[in-house]
Amino acid sequence: MIFETVTPLTIWIIDDDLVSLFAARYGIEQLKKPYHVVDFDSAEIALKILSDSLEGDKELPDVILLDLVMPKMNGWEFLEKLEEMPEHVRSSDIYILSAFLSTKERQRASTHPVVKGYFDKPISKRALSRIFGEKEEAK
Repeated sequence: MIFETVTPLTIWIIDDDLVSLFAARYGIEQLKKPYHVVDFDSAEIALKILSDSLEGDKELPDVILLDLVMPKMNGWEFLEKLEEMPEHVRSSDIYILSAFLSTKERQRASTHPVVKGYFDKPISKRALSRIFGEKEEAK
């Protein structure tokens, strides 16, 4: 008998709001899948870990849930820095999570080359199911 090992998806949540971090993590856990969830309360730290992964054989995120409104480095700045990295690092599916997404920012997110979608915070279980259902089907 051959057993197929399935590597769980690695999900990064980048959000400075601890309540939103908790809500997103809790929602993902409610999906009852063996996802590996890592959360960051700053985009700078997440970017540093991503940069460090280039030097070693570290796990890259399959999905990034990214807040736009954060101090020091906001979500748009994170995306700009990400676009400067090698293509395999940029292969994560990125979804914007924001409580303050204006019509202009929604348009910007919908046309951004690396953003797969955007959702209002707190993210709903239905939205998470949609994100991870699509990701599982693509595997």
